[in-house]
Amino acid sequence: QVQLVESGGGSAQAGGSLRLSCVASGTIFSINRFGWYRQVPGKQRELVAAVHSGGSTDVVGSVKGRFTISRDNAKNTVNLQMNSLKPEDTAVYYCWAIVTVRRDATTEFQYWGQGTQVTVSS
Repeated sequence: QVQLVESGGGSAQAGGSLRLSCVASGTIFSINRFGWYRQVPGKQRELVAAVHSGGSTDVVGSVKGRFTISRDNAKNTVNLQMNSLKPEDTAVYYCWAIVTVRRDATTEFQYWGQGTQVTVSS
């Protein structure tokens, strides 16, 4: 079993900054993809940004140039630095990981954090 524990989030004014962090713990051989989704009521959860195990990143167009994702493989952490925040960034942000749990296994498992609220006021 793998647990994802998020920290950070909260409230900010438009143009401000917030930082989200997520630590993964449990039975982990490798975290193949590690990142953040967000969801607003009535809408589907959308990928914000993710880092692949090789270091490449996926970043949704609406946050490019404003949000930066980084990971620390030694600490099993992923961070999301959010700058130049906009009211439309308001959402619940979920940490997300695709994990291989054993060296001799190829099956990947998907895990989610509990979610953290980010509210941006104009």
